[in-house]
Amino acid sequence: MNAIKSKTKRSAVVFPKHKKVLSILGENLTLAMKRRGITQEVMYSRTGISKPTLRKILKGDPSVSLGHYVNVLASLGLVDDLTKIAFDDELGRKLQDIQLLNKK
Repeated sequence: MNAIKSKTKRSAVVFPKHKKVLSILGENLTLAMKRRGITQEVMYSRTGISKPTLRKILKGDPSVSLGHYVNVLASLGLVDDLTKIAFDDELGRKLQDIQLLNKK
């Protein structure tokens, strides 16, 4: 007899202050679409993302995969902005410098 595996969807636990960051991202994406004259209908056809998922992205919903956010950013010509995240890691460099100094 085959065991039936339940497919429970797991979502990330996101704290309220971090949800605000996603909300701002959603607002920024909405504004970028408006500036470019891209409607939600056009975005659906460009990305293949469903209407409910796009609405979630534009609200900054943390349950949507990063890949879907990337598709929206790419269709807006903004995907390269992701490479700027954590690029200038000032705290990380300071911690590394402290470790290097302590090894001497």
